[in-house]
Amino acid sequence: MFCPFGRRSPLRVPFSKPFHYFATFAKVPHLHVYDAPWFIVQLSALPRGHSSAFRSRENPEMALEKKERIGRWYFGGLASAGAACCTHPLDLLKVHLQTQQTPAVSLGTMAKKILKGDGIRGFYNGLSASLLRQLTYSTTRFGMYETLKKQFPSDQPLPFYQKALLAGVSGACGGFVGTPGDLVNVRMQNDIKLPKEQRRNYKHAIDGVFRIVKEEGVPRLFGGATMATSRAVLMTIGQLAFYDQIKQVAMASAPNVFQDNPFTHFFSSITAASIATLMTQPLDVMKTRMMNAPPGTFKGIGDCFVYTAKLGPSGFFKGFLPAWVRLAPHTVLTFLFFEQLRLNLGYFK
Repeated sequence: MFCPFGRRSPLRVPFSKPFHYFATFAKVPHLHVYDAPWFIVQLSALPRGHSSAFRSRENPEMALEKKERIGRWYFGGLASAGAACCTHPLDLLKVHLQTQQTPAVSLGTMAKKILKGDGIRGFYNGLSASLLRQLTYSTTRFGMYETLKKQFPSDQPLPFYQKALLAGVSGACGGFVGTPGDLVNVRMQNDIKLPKEQRRNYKHAIDGVFRIVKEEGVPRLFGGATMATSRAVLMTIGQLAFYDQIKQVAMASAPNVFQDNPFTHFFSSITAASIATLMTQPLDVMKTRMMNAPPGTFKGIGDCFVYTAKLGPSGFFKGFLPAWVRLAPHTVLTFLFFEQLRLNLGYFK
């Protein structure tokens, strides 16, 4: 025996079990109840298998195809810029802790000092330079990494050593391209620590680039490029290569738990962020010191290494906690944004 919802309704529900239907006045066009278009049926009492016909008409094949989309080369830069807008205050605190020579000021004390001296806006000092850096540095490394991966056969995943090699090459190029933006970023963030008469007072990132070229010359624009490039190699391996590997292994070993969804993206990215922080912190400290120092302070990387070593081994990991606190959210947000861009705006190979 069947109970049709209207004479022309394509849906018929068997009366094999007792049902309780509750009508509510709401228009749900996708039910196709032609004779009663202003009613829907309560789904909680329907037997298993029938409620799915009401809840969604999504084709499972469409959901599968969505996960097979490939990210475009510029998605990484856009995702990193969006993440930078959220984590810039943490990045600013990290720079302040790394550039102080005496380990007397804590993270909380530094935050209070910035808030008292410059207010809330002080935490976003240098945001334009941070965006410039991400749109150059991250766009280059993400773009190269994703493009190079596509040159290999897609029938099986790449081994980790190939991912690390591609990430290292991409990171080196990205680190060099992003050095001017990184230089201006460090200077603008550190400006509020200086006395007012010693501040550079760049209006924004582009103004900083032009003033450095005018006042110090083009070579100074790439000051610390060796250190920035070395750090970018390790950072890109720690973030991109490890993220891909962790995500791949997790989805293969526990497919019922880890799927191509935000939970897996979060787990993979926060693990990769922890690895990347450990790998890059010593170089990050020296890079920040070299970029923020006046011209002629350091003869090279070796000189900066000796200068930092005077503080002991802990000197190379100064600001580790704020570095992780800043890098972990930035990495998580970057990959969450990137994956959403890929799933919704990517293309099929």
